[in-house]
Amino acid sequence: MPPRLSRPFRLGLCALPVVALLAVAGAAPLPYAVAQPGLTADVLGADQGRQVITIKGAPTRTTEGQLRLTTIVATGPSADVDLADVAKGWFRTDEAVLPRDAVYPSGQSDQQIQRHNTRDMVDSQDSATEAALGFLHADPKKVDVSLHLADVGGPSAGLLFALGIIDKLDGDGSGGDLTGGRTIAGTGTIDGSGKVGAVGGVSLKTQAAGRDGATVFLVPKAECGDANAELPTGMRLVPVTTLKGAVSALRALEKGGSVPSC
Repeated sequence: MPPRLSRPFRLGLCALPVVALLAVAGAAPLPYAVAQPGLTADVLGADQGRQVITIKGAPTRTTEGQLRLTTIVATGPSADVDLADVAKGWFRTDEAVLPRDAVYPSGQSDQQIQRHNTRDMVDSQDSATEAALGFLHADPKKVDVSLHLADVGGPSAGLLFALGIIDKLDGDGSGGDLTGGRTIAGTGTIDGSGKVGAVGGVSLKTQAAGRDGATVFLVPKAECGDANAELPTGMRLVPVTTLKGAVSALRALEKGGSVPSC
């Protein structure tokens, strides 16, 4: 008759496969990306020695304050993210664990994704120019707008580009800055008609904005909840749905009027 094993010993033997399975799962790559607050850039200023916004064919003004677009930085599409990375991201306020397909198009190489993001940025710049000149009732055949920004891809800077163009052209003739001398940040896609769209990663972008001195953040209205999640102390959220609404909100903020709130 074989020796009888104690109950703790038997339980220990049963636990071995579970421990082994967890070890394998912990080391296996998972279909997630880990994102963090990225860089911000003032569209009214310069990038790598060149003005972000250059306008020809119409008088421009010297602006005060800043309009800072915001970004996130994520682990690359081919990077391995394991269980430990995911667990750490869930417990940190300055990281977000996102499905990889929500960050990068599926089935594409790193090079294809980079080209995709660059194309989205160019399209967003074209839409921002169209929306801004449409808002100003300016003739696009006479006013030539060039946008330059290195190392940033995707469509989420559209709103800030459009606001920067309007500010430089003094669109409503008030002579005052859209920023009121403040550092204002934000995010949002834009189409040629001036409609503002959601972008994702907003709670990380508010952190990036706060880090770089912004006190006001323009957020697509549909993402107010996400923006409030990790909002830096003292930062004011302003929800927007259109370019016209964003300009009106900034003018009201400058003059101490009623401003939309999340």
